[in-house]
Amino acid sequence: MTQDEMKRHAAWAALEFISKDSIVGVGTGSTVNHFIDALASIKSDIRGAVSSSEQSTAKLKQLGIAVLDLNEVSELSIYVDGADEINGQKQMIKGGGAALTREKIVAAVAKTFVCIVDSTKQVDVLGCFPLPIEVIPMASSYVSRELKKLGATPVLRQGVITDNGNQIIDAHDLQITDPLQLEQQLNNIVGIVTNGLFARRPADIVLVGSSSGTKVIK
Repeated sequence: MTQDEMKRHAAWAALEFISKDSIVGVGTGSTVNHFIDALASIKSDIRGAVSSSEQSTAKLKQLGIAVLDLNEVSELSIYVDGADEINGQKQMIKGGGAALTREKIVAAVAKTFVCIVDSTKQVDVLGCFPLPIEVIPMASSYVSRELKKLGATPVLRQGVITDNGNQIIDAHDLQITDPLQLEQQLNNIVGIVTNGLFARRPADIVLVGSSSGTKVIK
């Protein structure tokens, strides 16, 4: 089974957690693209979706799924998104697709966060995947200097502007043994909009697609 097939199995398994007449939070990325295809198969059973990126919004609308503004939604029962890495505590690195800020906002609002991944994304210690950090453009040099103090090698992601008009710095060479502490440290650096650690708001349920099927971790 290919990696893409494993992603697809995990994505379609998420339909089990979608309640009738609900509004569904939808993330961003290759695994989520499979989930949006799956969601289209039950679009008549849901009220619509809240999207975390312009890319996902375009695909949702193309498939006839109503997209709602988060400010118009009083509650969000579920958010489905992927991860670039995930550990045994359901803490993640996200932001490979540069949508981390909106993803973190929607995840914070949702009652249940379902993370869909293939088995290659599971790790014991986060940090092999460079940690994405969204920064205000005028602060990129300052933030890079601060990241070096934390032991990271900061690399400005070339040619990428987020949906919010900001830049992405990828922090390489981090072994993140305490994700909660590092997430808070990064939050305190002026100029950082969001960092890609989802430790304060981890997943509630993880669906892991593998060659032997999809495993549910609660």
